[in-house]
Amino acid sequence: MKKIVIMGQGYVGLPLAMLAAEAGHTVVGFDVSEERVKRLCAGESFVEDIAPERLASALASGNYRPTTDEKQIDGFDVAVISVPTPLREGAPDLRHIESATGTVGRFLRRGATVVLESTTYPGTTEELVAPILEESSGLTAGEDFQLGYSPERIDPGNRTWTLDRTPKVVSGVNEKSLAAVDDFYGGLIENTVPVGSTRVAELTKLVENTFRHVNIALVNELAIYARELGIDVWEAIDTASTKPFGFMRFTPGPGVGGHCLPVDPVYLSWRVNRALGQRFRFVELANDVNDHMPGYVVQRLISALNERRMSVNGARVLVLGLAYKPDTGDARESPAVRVIEAMLRMGAKVRAVDPHVVEPITIDDRVMRAELVPEEIEQADAVLLITDHSSFDYELVVEHAPYVLDCRRRLPAGPTVEHL
Repeated sequence: MKKIVIMGQGYVGLPLAMLAAEAGHTVVGFDVSEERVKRLCAGESFVEDIAPERLASALASGNYRPTTDEKQIDGFDVAVISVPTPLREGAPDLRHIESATGTVGRFLRRGATVVLESTTYPGTTEELVAPILEESSGLTAGEDFQLGYSPERIDPGNRTWTLDRTPKVVSGVNEKSLAAVDDFYGGLIENTVPVGSTRVAELTKLVENTFRHVNIALVNELAIYARELGIDVWEAIDTASTKPFGFMRFTPGPGVGGHCLPVDPVYLSWRVNRALGQRFRFVELANDVNDHMPGYVVQRLISALNERRMSVNGARVLVLGLAYKPDTGDARESPAVRVIEAMLRMGAKVRAVDPHVVEPITIDDRVMRAELVPEEIEQADAVLLITDHSSFDYELVVEHAPYVLDCRRRLPAGPTVEHL
């Protein structure tokens, strides 16, 4: 068994750390957040896919050690970098990758393997990570140590395609590196998918998310114009889905969230513009459509209140769902936050229900957290369904709500229920 270091213990790093620890490896879960490491050491999981019992078992076995101490990294056989890659002023922000890579480089030794998992633009592994590691260690990538890229494919809340069951794309800067990366993940994941270069692997992740981003933008724009034309877009999508070939179902929503769709395609368009001086028009158009969906939701709500001789200023609005997708507590880049902020600017009194989101999120202090009970629903002037968690009592909502704007078509349309 090997000593494995996982740099970053978030939605990507923690599940991988658990999998490696359960396989018998000695795993160091490094994170710069003292609060996060403190919670992990106490057996408190903040990632819904990792049950507290599973974390406690890994801790008790001695195979998993969360830490902020860089010295614990020393002597590793494999280091995986799974840190955030946000945007800063519309451009990739790789400071977390640079910092984590520099830390790993200081403890890098001959024969070790380093893998980047963070989503980024094609070329990052060879053009950014390799030079930092070589400068920090004095070693040569592909010769003295192995280096590769393996894009994360975590789908929070997915009970079918878990980390170990989802095919894992692996790559290396040369054949020897590819073999080392494939060997590591092959011991954890059911199937690996080796590719010819790190650039192909990096682009693969962006292709997957850009595909979804563009198609979601298409149905979002269809939803806007179909309503103006008096057509039920949901019924049209249902009908199109009966075609057994040449069509893949995507549905409208209040906007896109998580790390993948609001961020990843921008990495691709930025790279195309930076390297080729060209604009990736599909990505830019999809960004524009999806970025405007929270605003469209608010406009729909304003129109509905106006029809009921009410103003959004002073209206009590109950928002169902703060997470970006159903049955998870992940609120990163959630469209719910933007919808709420817009309503607050217009003077609405907003209350929010989400039993899954317990991690602190950046949201206005004026937003009160509430429970989904009859009194709360009845007192609302409007209910806004943003995220359709399966735990919500939808019959209760229909029975007691004076008006519902359902952004997910979870409820049957009727006198008091409208679909996006």
